[in-house]
Amino acid sequence: MSDREQYVEKAKARIEQWNADIEKLQAKADEAKVGAKIEYEDQLKDLRAQRDVAKAKLDEMAEASDSAWDDIKAGFESIWEKATNTFESAKARFK
Repeated sequence: MSDREQYVEKAKARIEQWNADIEKLQAKADEAKVGAKIEYEDQLKDLRAQRDVAKAKLDEMAEASDSAWDDIKAGFESIWEKATNTFESAKARFK
């Protein structure tokens, strides 16, 4: 497996972990009181949006030509960093 394929597989695994995290946070939101539930639902909406952007960029990256790979990878890493920060922040607020 090439470095590129390993990178894409690792990113897919991270997105799957985010999906699992979203499910756990959704369960907490479902149990929350009305006021907190609205806030949690808003945060979950943001998390899903971040995940969807990262997934779309990952799909683009997986299909990229060798010449475009480095540029798309750099864009993905930028999106990834922002999404990771959003996820960590939301998980901390859900505790």
